[in-house]
Order: sequence, then C-alpha cells, then structure tokens
Amino acid sequence: MTISQLGRFGLSLLFVAFISASLVACGDQQDTQKQANKDVSSLSNQALPSDASPEGVFWGDLHIHSRLSMDSFSFGNRMLSADDAFKFAKGEPIEAHTGDIAQLKKPLDFLLVSDHAEFLGVIASIIDRKHGIDETELGKRWKGWFEENNIQAILDEWVGALDEASSPVGAEAQNIEYPPASFFNEVWRDMVDMAERHNDPGKFTAFSGYEWTSMIDGDNLHRVVIFRDGPEKTSGVVPVSSIESSDPEYLWARLEDYEQKTGGQVLAIPHNSNLSEGRMFSETRISGAMVDTAYANTRIRWEPVLEMTQVKGDSETHPLISPQDDFADFENWDETDISRNSIPEDKKEKVFTGSYARPALKTGLALEEKLGVNPFKFGMIGSTDSHTVMATADSDNYYGKFVDSEPSPERLMSKMGGILWNNRMLTAAGYAAVWAEENSREAIFDAIKRKEVYATTGPRIVLRFFGGWDFDKADLAQADYAAIGYQKGVPMGGDLMGADLTDEEANEAAPRFMITASKDPAGANLDRVQVVKGWLAADGSLQEKVFDVAWSDARVLDSETGSLPPVGSTVNVAKASYTNTIGTENLATVWTDPTFDSSLRAFYYVRVLEIPTPRWTTYDAQRFNLDLPDDVPVSIQERVYSSPIWFTPIEE
Repeated sequence: MTISQLGRFGLSLLFVAFISASLVACGDQQDTQKQANKDVSSLSNQALPSDASPEGVFWGDLHIHSRLSMDSFSFGNRMLSADDAFKFAKGEPIEAHTGDIAQLKKPLDFLLVSDHAEFLGVIASIIDRKHGIDETELGKRWKGWFEENNIQAILDEWVGALDEASSPVGAEAQNIEYPPASFFNEVWRDMVDMAERHNDPGKFTAFSGYEWTSMIDGDNLHRVVIFRDGPEKTSGVVPVSSIESSDPEYLWARLEDYEQKTGGQVLAIPHNSNLSEGRMFSETRISGAMVDTAYANTRIRWEPVLEMTQVKGDSETHPLISPQDDFADFENWDETDISRNSIPEDKKEKVFTGSYARPALKTGLALEEKLGVNPFKFGMIGSTDSHTVMATADSDNYYGKFVDSEPSPERLMSKMGGILWNNRMLTAAGYAAVWAEENSREAIFDAIKRKEVYATTGPRIVLRFFGGWDFDKADLAQADYAAIGYQKGVPMGGDLMGADLTDEEANEAAPRFMITASKDPAGANLDRVQVVKGWLAADGSLQEKVFDVAWSDARVLDSETGSLPPVGSTVNVAKASYTNTIGTENLATVWTDPTFDSSLRAFYYVRVLEIPTPRWTTYDAQRFNLDLPDDVPVSIQERVYSSPIWFTPIEE
C-alpha cells in the first residue's frame, strides 16, 4: 500500500509514529520511553503494511434531527431538512435560522439523521398540508394551536402520549390518537431515499435510522436505531415508536423481527444515560423483574455501544461516584431527569450509579460474575443531538440544540425552547470516531458492532489503544506499530482472556497497553493520557482507579498521592483565546497495570485530555460583548474516551 492509498485518515496513523520525538511517557517507564522516542524520530516515512487493519479513523455524528422531529419543528426548525443535514455534514454551507451562513471547519465522514419515531413528520405534514394529516381531528387541533402560537399545547400532547405509553398495557389499550402506519411508511421511505441519495461509498456515508424515545416517568431511556442496510431492506419497515411500548425489550424484539425478515442488520444506541434517574443501567428490568442471563444476552446483542457525550451533558462519571477523579466534574447535568424532575440530594449517589458509564461498566463485571454474561459491556461514542440539522461540536463554531440556541446575544441567558434548561448549560459535543477499513455503511457499522470506536467531546484527536501481554517500548518505535497492535494484542473494544495464559504466566503477567494520541491538527495541545481501570474485588466490591500514564511538560507525579500537577492554562477570557505554548502534540506509552490480579475481572479505557481552551460561552461573551454569568465556566478541557478493553480471568 502506498502513502497515497492510505488517504488523509490513514496518514494520521503515521503522524503519530513519525513525529513522536516530542512524546513524553511517564511513570516508571519514562527512561525507556525516551529511548523509544529517539528511535521513532529516525524513522523514514513508510506506508503501513497491507495487513494493517483497519486503516483509518472516520469522524461522524449518529444523532441529529431535522424538521421531521416533533420537538425540532415545534421549537423553531421550520425549514431545515435531512437534505440540509447531509449537505452540512459534507462541509457545504447552509443558511441557519438566524440568517447566518453556517459551515463546518472540516467535513464529517458519516451521518445519521435520527428523527424521533413518535409522531414522525406529523407536525411538519400538518403545516405543509401533506399526506392529508391536516384534515384529521389531530391535524386540525394542532394546526389551530400552531396558528395561535400555542406550541406548549402541542408539546404537552406529544409528551403526554409518551407518558401514557409507559403503561404496561401499551398504546392499543390507551386510545391514543395516532396517524396510521401508512403515513409513517411514506415519511420513512422519503427518509431512506434521502440517505441513499447522499450515500457515497468511499467518500461519505449516510445511514438510515431514527430515535426511539422512551421516557418512563420522565426518565431518559432514548435509543438511536441505526441500520447497516440500504433501501432494498430498510424501506419496507416502519420505525418502532415508544408509543407502542416504552420497554426497551419491545424495541429489541422488533429489531430482531427486522433482521429475521430481511437478513439485514440493525443496532440500538442508548444516549443521555445521565438523565435516566438510574434506569439506564438498573439491575431491575422495566417489568420489575431482575436482570437475568437472557436479558443480559439480549441487551448486549442489540446495544454494543453507548453515546456517552452530547449537548445534554457528559455521561462518563460524576464526583459523587468517582470522588478520587480530579476530572469527574465535567459538563455534568445532575439536577433533573429528562423531564426536568428534580433529583433529591440524598438519592443522587444511588441514582448516578445507574446513570453513568463508569459505574455501569463496573456493575457489568458483577453481573457477569453472577450471570455469566455482561449486559453493560459497551463501547463509547459521542454525537451532537442537534435539532437544527447542524452537527457542530467545536466551541468556537457552535450552533446549539434548538433554533434559539444558535449563535445570538440572547442565548447565554435564554432557555431552550423558552421553557426547558438554560441554553448556557449546553455542551459543545460530540462526535463518534470509528476505526474502519473504509468509509462505507458496512465497514463503519461493523466497527461499531465490534466496539472499535471512541467518543470525543469535539476535538479530532487520533487515539490508538491496544491491550496484550507482550508489548514493549520497541513496538512504539516501529512505523507499523498499529499492525503490531493487532498482531500481538486486541484493540479498543476487545477482550483479554486469562485462559490465553499458562498457569505460570497468569501468576506473573500483567496486561500491557500500547497507547498513542495525537492532537487535533486544528486544535489544542494535549495535557495527558489516563487509563481508567475498574475491577471486581475479591470481596465483591466494585473498585476504580485513574492512572496518569503519559503527559506533557516534564511534570512529575507526586510520590505520596500519585497525582499529576495541572498543566496550567493559557486561556485569555477577554479575548476568548488560548495558545499552544503548553502541552504537547503527541503522547505515547506502553503501560503495565501495577495493580493487576489475574483472578479478578477488570476493564480499562483511555481518557485523553487537552489543555484548557475557552468554552463556547466564553466565545459568545467575546463575540457579542457580554458578561458571563457567574455559574458558567470560562474554560474547558476537551477530551476523548476510548472503548474499554476487558480482562476475564480463567474460570476455575
């Protein structure tokens, strides 16, 4: 394979290896890593071997809404369609609702327009006078409210239908007024056709899918549904609505029906577990029954990844459940569920344990010990959940969630849709990063399924993460280090098995992780690389620890606490600027777990932090000459999260 054949994303792999003379690996490996850096600096610019797989990292958004979504249209998106969303993702300029010309700094590689299945296209069809929906009783009522600008009444009825669907008897016994399946079939076929028109294998991938919007008692259980297939299989289905049933097990059964009937493939991706009030990762099913082996097998079959960062906050962890983690307090939305029901202070710790990714990964270890299957063995991605069709995750080019959170002097002090959370709470996040053989539906979907993906809050940091037993410092000095990663170990999303070791090795060996991270070429330098470990202790307790494994600026770990001094900050609040005079462009290390016990289940994932940069609200304050509210941080440390690598001990 030649350099030209690698393409712009494959070259990112080489970028990490060939300019890493500046890499700093830390801890007890610092001296050996310095030698590896010297070795790397002398390498010639060679291509990866032909057996290196996958070859590139691709960037995209798997969660975005157009005017076909009830809330998007009701809150102001009257004109921008899925067509606009795909154009924007490809890097084309579009006219925002403010009249501004909006454009990504760098195009995305793939996109899923995931409009809400519940009342899909109904309000848009009523106002457009299409499909005859405007002549129904529902259509006349909603049109009247719309003309009176009584949007709240429309939304109340929409949300009310979702709340009623929480009943175990389902929608059929509830007399919910709902358009016929034929209407949704027609709208869906239009959505599938739109994705097909924009799909360009090798250049840009357009997925078909939708959002299933369950919110039992106001608790977020939403899933994005993504299809691997084209219109020959997908056009004949009707999106599954939570109005039929709010139980995720019903959704999974319908996805199974699709695969059995068509031979196609489909997955569900949960999101905003942070707003689920503990339901997303509960050990109790919606029916009230306890999670069992059958449930665990079914869940992990359909939900291999979690969307863990987006505009409605970050779902990695929280200071209440990770008090030793200095970076746990990151864009936390921790006061309410999705319906803005308050969470009592004395219940937050328990609620958050069932709401955030890290404790869920730990709970999964305990359930695997008990059931033989881990229902929470998920990888990690980000997406935006923008309802404006504009997939923006850059703080200095952020177009928010709804129309009223597009750039304006008012958005700092206004509420989403005029009635929801304060717009300033929104997080400029995120994207999904996917290691795939090519930019196609099949390759990207398959990578998601095997969890070779990671989440970013926005920056396009290139991250490699391999686990194995035989990595050493010399591997980092090889131009084909990624190929070595696959040959000697497993990538992010993979499994290390104690059964692969001899009895002697099991007593002495510890997993070694090869990690490389390269900054976003258009963004901030890197502060540090961390490995987050969770494990099931011998006494049955669930433990976690964060290790700083590589960092910039010749800082030294505290010998007593093991903590690393902050990288500092160059943020100029008045100018909404920063400089890359601190941090580094690249970090790499081969790290060995000093706490490893071959008898204990564990997982490891990587978190890479940038140096501080201005938050989007700081850019707004400078752009519009505003004072920042006291409750808004002036800076942010953007980050990426890898999918975990799991260790399973030898069964006795």
